[in-house]
Order: sequence, then structure tokens, then C-alpha cells
Amino acid sequence: MSPPQIKPDFSWSEVDTVLLDMDGTLLDKYFDDHFWEEYVPKIFAEVHGLSAQEARKELLLRYQNVESTLQWADLDYWSEQLGLDIPELKCKVDHLIQVHPYVVDFLNYMKRINKRVHLVTNAHSKTLDLKLRKTVLGSHLDSIVCAEEIGYAKEEPQFWSKLHQRLQFDRERTLLADDTAKVLHAARQYGIGFLIFVARPSSRLPVQHSADFPSVVFFNELISQ
Repeated sequence: MSPPQIKPDFSWSEVDTVLLDMDGTLLDKYFDDHFWEEYVPKIFAEVHGLSAQEARKELLLRYQNVESTLQWADLDYWSEQLGLDIPELKCKVDHLIQVHPYVVDFLNYMKRINKRVHLVTNAHSKTLDLKLRKTVLGSHLDSIVCAEEIGYAKEEPQFWSKLHQRLQFDRERTLLADDTAKVLHAARQYGIGFLIFVARPSSRLPVQHSADFPSVVFFNELISQ
């Protein structure tokens, strides 16, 4: 059962910089969930003569072992580990890549009120390239920062100090929206002033508000905040 929603309570006049996650935040995480939990196990099972259930169980365990690290998002790592061409497989289901409702409206609003907007993602550069080709997000962003460029995943404290050095934002006047609680906790520890949890990262899953952070389901809840 979802905790009750903690509604965002701030004014945009308090914010200069907006940091946005990609997968689950701006984009529907159904693509990623389907790819890693259904499609890759299916192909892995066919290649290795396993049942779909056996393959899924083995791969989910492997994923969990590197969760919250750079390896989890590294397509080259998984290509090597699984003996599959992961970037090529992603292209075969790229029709599932979708922008969440109201995201473009929100990004246009950020431009109108003169906020600097940066995409900050754990996604591998090859994943990022694919998703930027399939969406219109790139033209709305002031910059894009991949965790692999920083050298740490967003769940790690070192990520935030290195990102701060790179973007030179005022921590107290910065907002981060993300669908991963561990990331928001790391950002809070670093002193990011405003934190928003995205409560419906996948269109195929129910809303799950955070007990610790203000939550939104869609970004229209932050327009004219």
C-alpha cells in the first residue's frame, strides 16, 4: 500500500537549478523493466537452453549483485557478462521508449521561468544516445551528465560533490526530481535543497508515494508551483 502523498511545498522563486533523472522520471520505465526483466531473459534462455523462468531467476540475481553501481547501467559490461549484444537488443524494442505525460509541458515551463535544467542520469552513454534519438528531450536541456563521466553512480555520495564541481550550482537553490529513493537520500545528505520523488515511474505499475520525500505522479503537479 502506498504511503499518503507528501505534497511539494516550495516556490519556484526559491530555485535556480533543476536536476532531472531520465529513466522513470522523464521517461516511462516500462521500457527498461520490460527489457531487463522479460526480453533479455527470453533471449538469454534461447541462447543457453534454459527455461524462461530459470533465465529470469539467474539474471535478476546478477542484476541485484551490481545494483546502485555504475556496472548496473553499463551496456558493455552486460554484453560481456551475458554474451549478448545488449545495445543491439535495445534497438529491437526501442518502440517502447516513451516520454511521461506532461514532461515536455514542464520543460517548456522551466524555460519560460528561466531555470537551468540538467539531465543527470546513471544511464550508459549508449542508452542515452538511443533515448535522445527517440525523444525530443535533448533540445529542452542545458546540459546532460552521465554518471559514467563522473565516475560514480548517483547513489554514491562522491557523485554529488563531483557534479557540484562540474555544474557550480547553489545547493540550497537546487531541485532534484528522481524516482529512486537511494538517489534522493544521497542528494539530501549532500545538501540539495529541494527533492521530489516521482511516484509512478512505470505506466504499468501502481502509484507508490514516498514516505520520506514530497511526491508527484506527473510533472504538471509542479507547474505554477
